[in-house]
Amino acid sequence: MKRHLSFVAALGLCFYAMTVAGHGQEVKTAREAAVLGDGNSSTLVGIPHGKVEELVRDVRGSRESLATQQPENIALLRKQLELNESQVLAALDVIAENDIPLELLVVKLVEIAERFKALQRALSGPSSDDPNAATLEANARKAIDAGELAQADALFAEVETRQTDVFDRAGALVKRGEIALARLHYVEAATHFAEAANVVPSGSTFEVERIGYITRQASALYQQGEDFGDNGALRLAIELYKQVIDLSPRERVPLQWAAIQNNSGNALRVLGGRENGTANLEEAVNAYREALTELTRERVPLDWATTQTNLGGALLVLAGRESGTAKLEEAVAAYREALKEQTRERVPMDWAMTQNNLGIALRVLGEGESGTAKLEEAVVAYREALKELTRERVPLDWATTQNNLGSALLVIGERETGTAKLNEAVTAYREALKEWTRERVPLQWATIQNNQGVALRALGEREGETAKLEQAVTSYREALKEWTRDRVPLQWAATQNNLGNVLRVLGERATGTAELEEAVTAYRNALMELTGERAPLEWATTQINLGSALLIAGERESGTTKLEEALAAYRQALRELTHEHMPSLWAIAVGSQGVVLMHLAERRADAALAEGAVNLITTAFELMRDGGEPSAAAYYERQLASARASVARLRRP
Repeated sequence: MKRHLSFVAALGLCFYAMTVAGHGQEVKTAREAAVLGDGNSSTLVGIPHGKVEELVRDVRGSRESLATQQPENIALLRKQLELNESQVLAALDVIAENDIPLELLVVKLVEIAERFKALQRALSGPSSDDPNAATLEANARKAIDAGELAQADALFAEVETRQTDVFDRAGALVKRGEIALARLHYVEAATHFAEAANVVPSGSTFEVERIGYITRQASALYQQGEDFGDNGALRLAIELYKQVIDLSPRERVPLQWAAIQNNSGNALRVLGGRENGTANLEEAVNAYREALTELTRERVPLDWATTQTNLGGALLVLAGRESGTAKLEEAVAAYREALKEQTRERVPMDWAMTQNNLGIALRVLGEGESGTAKLEEAVVAYREALKELTRERVPLDWATTQNNLGSALLVIGERETGTAKLNEAVTAYREALKEWTRERVPLQWATIQNNQGVALRALGEREGETAKLEQAVTSYREALKEWTRDRVPLQWAATQNNLGNVLRVLGERATGTAELEEAVTAYRNALMELTGERAPLEWATTQINLGSALLIAGERESGTTKLEEALAAYRQALRELTHEHMPSLWAIAVGSQGVVLMHLAERRADAALAEGAVNLITTAFELMRDGGEPSAAAYYERQLASARASVARLRRP
């Protein structure tokens, strides 16, 4: 079997999830904390996530039948959420109505429970002096106890119209806002809080309350923007946070000022992550750093740690848009600071999510370095995270972290000579697939299939195992069932390239050309989206891969068509590759042209063509030799000997 230089590794080596804690964590002002309580837990002990999914699905039929069919699970939720049965069923109904993503089911269920309890606390005070309003409020309390939030809202709307006192009217509007929050109707809630703020005159004796209403409005809009992709809501939230910062001078209320700085940073970070450029992300970093001037470790240790985590998240996104490693190193530092107070014993889930995010920052740093030290640290961080992000407790976050762990192990495995880390990577990916199923999260399932394919291909090449390579082909084909060209064109193209790579290796080991023909098709598919205009380097890389498959196929056929197509592919690649910017890839394209010309010269009995081949292969050999790439240099040295022999043979009289 004739061996060729394995030209280019997979494009888009692995697609990994950025964070488990995708949401910025709010720091509550004193007023918000009083209204909402701690609300730290976002997990339900003893209730599998899959069971929550089932309950949400079944509640769409009938609340009453669900209570009859699954009394034990409803009883467990009652205990965990500290709600009565009607409220539990209402909370499940709200989740179902709002089409909440699977990964947020438990988080939102806990949030709704906290809203119910906040409403009950707000209604536990004295009733209105107006007998009619007092009756309406009493009926609203009963409606909330019965989980009838729409009915409670209608009753408070009537209370609002009856109030003549400014503060009482604002209070009714705030209760309507809290009911809307419990229903996850964030825009509606923001409207009620805005109306409450407008009812209270600026500079009155209720100025503190007015500022609190504006803060609640901004918070509701932030949640709308973050959870439902509403960038307009985020922009309005940012403006409102700026207004509240101006109304809450640092000298007078330093902790409230700092909390709003943090929360403003969250909105800026989410918006910045969705938009091009870095302006909003840089503003988010500045807001978090401002917050940390008052939210010190000594004064409020957990709020300090929360803000450090949020800062790390903004820096991590910013690092992806800038060259260099400064922002990544700052992100690592911020996460390590947070972990000084976010200990496993004190806040286990926050600790685990920060460990995961630390792992991501370390992994990206490690990918840009030649060794494996940072990658090994990333592996440790992911394994730490998995101690609390368990499959039973948070299955989708567990799967995300397994994927991230697999990605770090894969990079280490590709840099080491053995197969241990590659096998560990495959194990991590297979674990993730237990929860990231195609039915549940099709795009994430495809992500894992692609990543698993990369690891299996590396194992198959290193072990010489055809079985592993065939498994890689299966994984890539699976990924392409969901990563379609219409849905995610660049991922589809990268996976087509990766599929072509493994088919090319299989074709190289076979005697026929079937796998090579499939590889050519896959590469041509990839080039439909990886165009020179959109992704010039990836386009050039795929052209080289295409040329490689055509070269091997051309060597096995008697004609020259495949060889001529290979030559054209290499020449296309050189339209983007330069010696100055990409010396190794440029050398591969140049040297491979030489190999093709050598074969064409033999078939055409053209000595001049063979001499041209010698010149091109010599250029590639010398560059690889001087650039410290011995295996590539050895390959071109062998090809150079063959090319010189061809010249001698063709020049012989």
